[in-house]
Amino acid sequence: MIRLPTAFFVFATLAIALALLPGKAAAQSAEPRLVAQFGAWGAYTASPGGKKVCFALAKPASSKTNPANRPRDPGYLFISTRPAEGVKQEVSANYGYPVKGEGDLEVGTSRFVLYTQGEGGWIKNAAEEAGLVEMMRKGAQVIVKGKSARGTETTDVYTLQGISQALDRAATECK
Repeated sequence: MIRLPTAFFVFATLAIALALLPGKAAAQSAEPRLVAQFGAWGAYTASPGGKKVCFALAKPASSKTNPANRPRDPGYLFISTRPAEGVKQEVSANYGYPVKGEGDLEVGTSRFVLYTQGEGGWIKNAAEEAGLVEMMRKGAQVIVKGKSARGTETTDVYTLQGISQALDRAATECK
C-alpha cells in the first residue's frame, strides 16, 4: 500500500530549524520541542495546527556520496506518531536532496523499499512498518540509500543507540 505523506515536510522543516537554532526556545507550540535525548535519538513533540505530534529523530552517524564529496543538506530519520490522524510510528527519511525513484532502508539483512517524494521517503508497504520498528529497536544500525535526480548515490548510516527509549518517550508524550 502506498500512502501519501501529509506531515513529513512540516516536521522536517521544523526539525531542521530546531537543529540550526539550538539556543532559541520554542516560541510557538507548532515548533518542535526536544523532550529528551537518548543516545543518538531525540524524542520531540510539536502541535502544528493544534494537532499534537510526537516523534523520534536522529541524524546520520555517517554519510557518503558517490561520486564522493557531493554537497547536500543534512539527512534525518524520523519515526512519527500523529494521534489526530491515526498514525502510529510512521518511519520516514529526509534525504537532504530531491530523490529520484525509490529509496532503500536496511536493518541487518532486511531491506525495505521507500516510496519517495521530493526530499522524503516512506516505507512503501505500510504493513511492514510495525515489524521494521521492532527490528530497529533490536538492531545496531539503519542504512538509508537513495539517488538524486543528478545521479548521485547517497548512503546514510544511523546508529540505533537510544531508539527504544526515544520511541517510548514519544509514545508517552502522545497518549
